[in-house]
Amino acid sequence: MFKTIADPADPAECEVRSVIRFLNAKNVKPTEIRRQLVEIYGENVMTDGMVRKWVRQFNDGRTNVHDEARSGQPSVVNDGLVAKVNEKIRENSRFTIRMLCDEFPQI
Repeated sequence: MFKTIADPADPAECEVRSVIRFLNAKNVKPTEIRRQLVEIYGENVMTDGMVRKWVRQFNDGRTNVHDEARSGQPSVVNDGLVAKVNEKIRENSRFTIRMLCDEFPQI
């Protein structure tokens, strides 16, 4: 399920990384950065190991807080395809994986 409204208790990853970058630039230790993140965003914000990983990356010169592009085959799944699959399933409640492969070979 997709969220449509940002929840302050569930910040975007780039927001958390920006906070890490900022506090790291102020020479705040990774354990203190994690403590402050937990204080604001809650226990599930980011693990201590991930905070340390991002601190290392920023210390190595990284400035971008966004995910890097990943290699691999691009997804063929889009809203139109999902709608078509849902329609087929509604038409036939016994729709099987084999039928899915036959009907939608691009998947």
